Amino acid sequence: MNLVLGQADQLIDWAWVERNMSQIIDRTWEHLTLTGVSVGIGLVLSIALTVVVLRWRWTYAAITGFTGLLYTIPSLALFALLVPFTGLSATTAIIALTSYTLLILIRNIVAGIDGVPAAVKEAADGMGYTPRARFWRMEVPLALPVIVAGIRIATVTTVGLVTVTAVIGLGGYGFFILRGLNTFFWTQLIVGVVLSVVLATILDLILIGLQRVLSPWARGKV
Repeated sequence: MNLVLGQADQLIDWAWVERNMSQIIDRTWEHLTLTGVSVGIGLVLSIALTVVVLRWRWTYAAITGFTGLLYTIPSLALFALLVPFTGLSATTAIIALTSYTLLILIRNIVAGIDGVPAAVKEAADGMGYTPRARFWRMEVPLALPVIVAGIRIATVTTVGLVTVTAVIGLGGYGFFILRGLNTFFWTQLIVGVVLSVVLATILDLILIGLQRVLSPWARGKV
């Protein structure tokens, strides 16, 4: 144990961490903001596109094909495509990050809605629910475990991708990773990597807790 602690002290300059705590906090908020805004916009767009898919099933292949194409574009290449139009800005980062959430979220939302038993839908129709009311008051709540699972995947993925936006001057914790690589100062690199993992874990646990609160009947399925 002492050997491990000694090696950690050699890699991490704790004095640097203390001196730069305010910057670490600022980068934490930046990382959270980019993640939250991107996943939030992605969720709104995905719900809208899911409504389209549920109404016109033939659009599912086209929508998932397009979002799948976006998902396969390397992040650096996507930034390069966007920069001439939106510049080195948060807008560029958010557009790119949002595009990577769409495929994950749409597939999970559609799968969750499709997983609602037909008997439940028939019972809702028999109770006089309109299609819109049935969707929001019956289908969405029952599909929440699958939907939240998609949000968890999208969120954790986005936390990792946010670090790449350091190449356009943002990046949250990616700022430390990039500077650490450029200067061979391992403290910054380690701080960026470790905090990214910690943030992804915390957000994932928060979403698990939210799912337990919103769908207590599905607690054993988390």
